[in-house]
This record gives sequence, structure tokens and C-alpha cells, in this order.
Amino acid sequence: MDHERLYRLLRLGIEKGASDIHFQVGYLPLYRFNGELVELKYKELTPADTETIAQILTEGSPITSLDDVSEADLAYELPGEGRFRVNICCERRHFNVVLRVVPIEIRPFQDLNLPSVLREIALVHRGLVLVTGATGMGKSTTLATMLQEVNLTRKCKIITIEDPVEFMFKHEHSIITQREIGTDTPSFPAAMHAALRQDPDVIMVGEMRDAETVDTALKASETGHAVLSSIHTSDVTATLRRLVSFFPAEEQPTTRERIADNIEAIISLRLLPNKKQTGRVPAVEIMRTTRMLRECIRDPSRTVELSDHIARGRDNLQMQTFDQHLLDLYRANKLTLETARDAASNPADFQTQLALDGDESYDEEKEEESGEVELGEDTRF
Repeated sequence: MDHERLYRLLRLGIEKGASDIHFQVGYLPLYRFNGELVELKYKELTPADTETIAQILTEGSPITSLDDVSEADLAYELPGEGRFRVNICCERRHFNVVLRVVPIEIRPFQDLNLPSVLREIALVHRGLVLVTGATGMGKSTTLATMLQEVNLTRKCKIITIEDPVEFMFKHEHSIITQREIGTDTPSFPAAMHAALRQDPDVIMVGEMRDAETVDTALKASETGHAVLSSIHTSDVTATLRRLVSFFPAEEQPTTRERIADNIEAIISLRLLPNKKQTGRVPAVEIMRTTRMLRECIRDPSRTVELSDHIARGRDNLQMQTFDQHLLDLYRANKLTLETARDAASNPADFQTQLALDGDESYDEEKEEESGEVELGEDTRF
């Protein structure tokens, strides 16, 4: 393995639209396409191969030697072609390397098949906005698109705090400062504290990882800033529970009050295979806070009411639950019935709603016998 061979492997991932590239001892190079891992016809990687890959990727980084590296996160760039979020780890004294492909171009909402209301949410002037979902569900991509909307439409100061920096922004209407954990600042909380002295209008924190980061993000919201961030949770209810759980029991009632006062929106993402199986389409749950929703956040006994209030806020505030959006995607012929039903928060209620609305479901037995499924619009994320 040398620089040129590695560059060819990375370029292949960019050109073919891979989301991730895996280099692991004893395996062929692996590329993830639409959620599935695919082997490249190359050769099984040796310990020397993955060590060389790790050395190449850490050139110019704060890592001067791999001798003491057991875990490392960093960014890598092929100038003018693509960027990568890199994780290097050790397995039985060998290096494994995983690269997340980060496109150079920041795509607009419509290209990502995201609801247009996210454009309005992106432009809030104060408060906390969270984008949630499991790994690989598009949180970083969605946050980048929201920040780019601010960049294109507002004259303001944006600070991003990331580990590592992923999407690179060019100054449009806004001034943008991008800081990387470990290179430009020691931690998320330290960078957040510093950001408050740097005259920001919008702060983007890569991830809500601990109580101190959440506390500082809430303080920034309380002092009139817009804070955008991500968290690894499945939906709105799980997100609120996770935020509160970072804090000791005696601090949780106060934390609920602060979250209720400052949260502006929660956007939860699930990427699902489209009907053609040629790409993935995002199902999106959207909560925008109202007086009633703030009361439900304050009172843990009313958490179960959140979903109903979100569903009722669809017409006037463009909120939606996962199940509402899944119905839309199914009716628009973008998802199969099976995919939509399996992804529903409540599959039984989903099926009942279909029946109440008079929608005809697929004759699944016939579909299974024939092996044929009607093809819908090719929707990619």
C-alpha cells in the first residue's frame, strides 16, 4: 500500500457514492452503499497495509506517532475531490481504519428530500435545535444544510465546534469559524465557553455528549444565541429523556425547566431503503415547541402526550410524527408498505390509520409469489 493506491481507493468511494470505507486486516476493502457493505475485488489487507494507511491519513495531523494510538478521530482531505471523517482503532495489535465520506458540496434541502420547514427552523435567532438519529442517518449532512441556509441568507457570525471538522463552509453572507476538538480546542465544553466570548449569533456543536456540553449549550441559548447540535437518539421522546439523564437526579427538575424554556425544535431522522432499492429516503419526525409542548417537557408524567401534540400541530406548524411522514412516503410511492410499517413507531396504529383513510394496501401474498414490486420514484439521500 502506498499513497497512490490509497488515493485510488478513496476516489473510488467518492465516485461511486459510498458513505463509508473500511480497511481491516484480513479483509478486502469494504464500501458501504445505501446501508449495505460491498467488497472490492482487490486483495486481503495485511497488517502492514492498514498501518501504512493509518500513517498516510495522520500525516499533517497532531498525531506524530502511531506507537501510542489505540483510538483516534481526525479529518482527511483529497483537495478538490472530497473529505473524510477518519476513525483509527487497534484490534489485536493491528490497525483498523474506517472513513466516512464527506461530500465537498453541501446539498440543499430539496436534494436531500428533507421537509421544507427545516429551512425555517434553521433560521431561528435563539434557542436550541437538535438533529437526532442513529449513526449514519444523516445528522451531520442535515446540520450542514441548515447552517448553509443561515450562511446564504443571514449576515451573522457562525461558530462550529466539531470532532473532527467535516463539511467545509465558504463565507457567503455570514462569517464562519470552524474549530476542531484536539487541534484548535481541548474539548466541547471549553470551546463552548470560549465561543460565548467570540460574538457569535449561531453556534453549531457537533454532538451533545455529556452534562457539561448540554449545560453550556443551554446557557448559550439562554443568553440569546441559536445553538444547533446533534445527539444519538431515536425520536423526540428519547431525545428529551437522554438530555435529562445526563444530570444527577436532584438537578433533573431544573434541567427539564431549562430545556422546556430553550428548546426550539427537535428533528429526528431515519434513513430507509426506497422502493427501487437504489437509494435511501429520510423519514423525519419534527417537533417545534409550543406552550403545550413546553408544559409536557417540564412534567415527566406528561411525556407520553408529546407524540399526540406533535401530530396535532401538523397543519399550522408543519410538525409531524414518524408515522405521519411514513404514511406520506408510502402514499407517494417512495416506500414499500413493509418498509413503512416496519419503521413505524407503532405498526398497529399505522395499519389502522391506513384502513381508516381508505388506502388499499398491497396484496402481499401475491407480491411475494410474483417477486414483483411496482417501482416508484428514485429518491436518494
